[in-house]
Amino acid sequence: MTTTANTTASTTASTATSATAGITTVHVPAPDGTPLATDLCLPATPGPHPAVVIRTPYSRTAHRAELRGWAAHGFAALAQDVRGRHGSPGPWHPYQDHEESDGAATVAWVRDQAWSGGGPVLAVGSSYAAHCALVTALGPPGDGRPDAVIAAVPALGLADTAREPAGPERLRARAGWWAAHGDRPDSAPDALAHALAADPRLLEHLPVTRLADRLGRALPSWPGLWDDRPRGRIVRRGSASRLPLLAVGGTHDPFAEDTVALWRGWGGPARLLLGPWGHHLTAERPRLAADHVNLGALYVRWARAALAGRLEPDRRGVITLSGSGRWHGVGRQAADTARTATWPFDARTGLRLLHGAEFTADPARPVRSDDLAVPADTTCADRCLLLSPPLPRPLDLAGPATARLHATADTPAADWAVRVTALDPAGRAEPLAFGIVRRTDPPGEAAEITVPLGTLGRRLPAGTRLRTEIAGHHFPAHARNPHTGENPVTATRLAPSRRAVTARGSALHLTVVARRRYVEPVPEICR
Repeated sequence: MTTTANTTASTTASTATSATAGITTVHVPAPDGTPLATDLCLPATPGPHPAVVIRTPYSRTAHRAELRGWAAHGFAALAQDVRGRHGSPGPWHPYQDHEESDGAATVAWVRDQAWSGGGPVLAVGSSYAAHCALVTALGPPGDGRPDAVIAAVPALGLADTAREPAGPERLRARAGWWAAHGDRPDSAPDALAHALAADPRLLEHLPVTRLADRLGRALPSWPGLWDDRPRGRIVRRGSASRLPLLAVGGTHDPFAEDTVALWRGWGGPARLLLGPWGHHLTAERPRLAADHVNLGALYVRWARAALAGRLEPDRRGVITLSGSGRWHGVGRQAADTARTATWPFDARTGLRLLHGAEFTADPARPVRSDDLAVPADTTCADRCLLLSPPLPRPLDLAGPATARLHATADTPAADWAVRVTALDPAGRAEPLAFGIVRRTDPPGEAAEITVPLGTLGRRLPAGTRLRTEIAGHHFPAHARNPHTGENPVTATRLAPSRRAVTARGSALHLTVVARRRYVEPVPEICR
C-alpha cells in the first residue's frame, strides 16, 4: 500500500482545483494532519445549512448523486474517504479507533465553516459507513459529536462482522469483503469471485487463516480478523446515548439482528425500519408496490424531525410483512399485537420427522449454505429433516424466531445450524429463517439447545409448508467446525460428529401477528 506524507493540521481545508456539477473536493485535516479527501455539495440558497456527513471506505465519489439529493433539500452534504482508502492517504486499518477521532475532527470542521454556522450535523452511513457514523455519534460531547445518526445495515465492529453472536465464523462474507477491500487503498469487488472461478474449492482449503496465500496477494490483516474479541461494544455504548437514531435494516441482511439490537438498546429516541431487503437495501424477491419505501425522502423527513427535536422520546418502528404490501408496527406501542406460535417436533399438527433423527455431521461433506435442495438418498443422513402440514390460512410473521432442540453430539465441540424454508403449494422453496450456534457440551450428553433464527417479516400464504433442517454445518457461509476442539480458522484436521435429535421437547417458535396493526412506514418512523 502506498502512503502520502501528512500535511500540517489546519482549521481550513485545501480545495481541489476542479469541481463536478456543484460538488467540490476538499481535504479535511484529521487530528494528526492526515488530509481526508471529502466531496462537498452545498445548497443553492444562502446558508447557514444543517449538514450531513458520510464517511466511507467504498469511495466518496459513489455518493455524489446522494449528496446532490441532500443539497436539493437544503442540507450541506459531505462524503469522505476514510483514512487509507481511495483519495485519503495513510494506512487502512478497518474498525480501528481512528474512525471515531477522524469522524469527530470532520464534524468539528463542518461546524467551523461559514456555510454551516455551527449548526446541526447528521451522521449518515450504510454498512461500514454506518460504523463510522455510530462511533462518531458515540464520541465525547462537543463540537465533534453530531446531533443525530442514521445507521443503515450497520456493520457494528470487527468482532460483530466476523462471527455470529453464538460463535460460528462468517467465512464466505468475510472472505469476500477482505478480498475486495482488505489491505489495499482501492477496491476489487469481484476479487473473490475471480479466485473461486480459478479454484472452486478455494474456501475448503485449510487452515482458513492462510486464505491470502491462495488469493495471490498480501492480506496481512486477515488472520487478525479472527482474534477473540467481545461483540456488542457499540450496542452497549449506545445505551447511554440520548441522540436520535434511525436504524435501517433488511430481513435478508446478515446483520439484521445487529440492527435490531442497536435499536432495541439505544438510549435516545430510536426508530427502526426493517424492510424486505438484503445488505444492499434491495429486494431479494419481487415486491408489491406497497412494499416500496423511498429511503431518500424518508431520510430527509426524519432528519428534519430529529434535528428540530420533534421526535417522540420513545422506541418505535416498523417491520415489513413481505408478500402482503403491509407494514407492522413494533415497539412499546405495539407490544400486545404479537404472540408466539409453536410447531412441536412430535405433534400431528407440528413438524413431522422425515428422516435424520440420527445423522452424521461430516465437515468433509458439509451441508451447504448455497443449496436449498435436500438429498433424496437418506441412507446416510447428513441432517435432520422435518416438514409441517400446509398452513390452513395465511400467516403473518413479525418478530423473532427460535428453534429449541433436545439433542446430543459425540464430539466435544459442535455447531448446530437450523434452516427453515417456506415451500409454496407447488413445492418451490424460499429461505425463511436461519440460525447457527456453537456448543461445547460433554460428548454424548443430552443438551437443551436454543438457536435464534433472526427477526422475520413475512406473510405466508395458505398452503405453505415449513421445512426445517438441523445440521452440523452451513458452508461456505460459515467455517466448518472441525469437531476436534481446535479453532476452526487454524485447524487442519477434520473429524465427523454423530448427532441425535430428540423430538420430545424440541420445537420451532415463530412470532405471529395476533392483532394486526398495519401502519404507514414513513409517518410512523418520523413522529
